[in-house]
Amino acid sequence: MLQGTGRPGGLALYNTPAMRFTKYHGAGNDFLVVEGNGVEADWPSLAVAMCERHTGAGADGLLVVEASEKAAHRMVLFNADGSEAETSGNGIRCFAKHVIEELGAPSDPLIIETLAGVHEITPRFEDGQVVAARIGMGAPRFDPEQIPVALRGVDRVIDHPLEVGEASLTITSLSMGNPHAVAFIDEPVEAWPLERVGPLVEHDPFFEIVNVESPERVKARVWERGASETLACGSGASAIAVAARLKGLAGESVVVSLPGGDLKIDWDGEGEVWLEGPVARVFSGDWPL
Repeated sequence: MLQGTGRPGGLALYNTPAMRFTKYHGAGNDFLVVEGNGVEADWPSLAVAMCERHTGAGADGLLVVEASEKAAHRMVLFNADGSEAETSGNGIRCFAKHVIEELGAPSDPLIIETLAGVHEITPRFEDGQVVAARIGMGAPRFDPEQIPVALRGVDRVIDHPLEVGEASLTITSLSMGNPHAVAFIDEPVEAWPLERVGPLVEHDPFFEIVNVESPERVKARVWERGASETLACGSGASAIAVAARLKGLAGESVVVSLPGGDLKIDWDGEGEVWLEGPVARVFSGDWPL
């Protein structure tokens, strides 16, 4: 690495071990991608340091590329607080762009393994670059034990009353490989105190608040376990679309409008959920080890 000596006009070269990383974002949900094959590292600690907004590169999570026996590559996701997460719809798009453009992964379609299972990704190219992707997010799970939520005696958690601090809500809960709790509210999501209520449920399911604007479009904010409020959440958008259809508020296709941009979700009411959204490269750098 190239480092300054601290003296005016001084410059020195040091052979400091470093790890290459690249930052991407999907609808504002940003991730650092590193190649982990053969690398021994304390990934949770690295995630905390690298994702820190003031003293690190800044991101919602760290994605580690590893070998897979089931797919082209395996994506390991660490949240900004160092906790490991099951999957991320926005993270997968960032991961897919990296392994296609940097590692030459096959893209017709691309198969990626995560802790939540195997995902199929169909990228969209412009001028040879991946600019968006459609992702198979798997089928939603409704059994309370599979989500999991501490509720028994029901097949599905729809409009379950929940008292959270100052808020009285009705929650629809499901799993998209990771747990989600969705609240449809009348108050504009921009004005709702998510920053106060979110921390109270952070170690329970992900938490989404939603305004229904039409059967084809909803507006939402997301509080993510391990990352606080993010500009977008792919699995969260998927859960929102599923919950909206279960409640008769949306049809087979719905655009979920998040602070970072729009994500399109398709679900036929029975099978796999499909998510489509943008992805972009931000910058690359070297992180000293």
